Amino acid sequence: MRKEFYAVLDNIRSLYNVGSVFRTAEAMGFKKIYLSGITPAPLEGRQKREISKTALGAENYVFWQKTGQTWKLLEILKKEGVYLVGLELTKKAAPIQRLKLPKNRRKIALVIGNEVTGLSPKIIRRCQKIVKIPMLGKKESLNVSVAFGIVAFWLRQNLL
Repeated sequence: MRKEFYAVLDNIRSLYNVGSVFRTAEAMGFKKIYLSGITPAPLEGRQKREISKTALGAENYVFWQKTGQTWKLLEILKKEGVYLVGLELTKKAAPIQRLKLPKNRRKIALVIGNEVTGLSPKIIRRCQKIVKIPMLGKKESLNVSVAFGIVAFWLRQNLL
């Protein structure tokens, strides 16, 4: 059973991070990107130019949808059978390499949060799994688009 991957961007502020996620999601074969809350969309003007600068046209090849409140979107996706995996540094987060999904789940959404505040407790509660990237250096976190790329690659390599 071939898996389908989706990205949910919750209140990402940076146009460059959004563009980078578009480019990575396209390269990893993600089916759709949901741009939630304040996350900018590549619609027109400055937003389109800045996102396109890092997406390099990937925004034209990946389906995307601008949505309002992320928690409402997650409720809808869950009802559609999408398995929600949040990427966040919490005490309950499991290292990504320990992620095991139920066998019957074909659709997986990777949920990433704001560059400063991450995923809110309201969003974390709605995710079925919370994962983190084990860090070996002194820094505790990575840029959100870099973290997305690492986990997206891991998902494609290990869950297809």
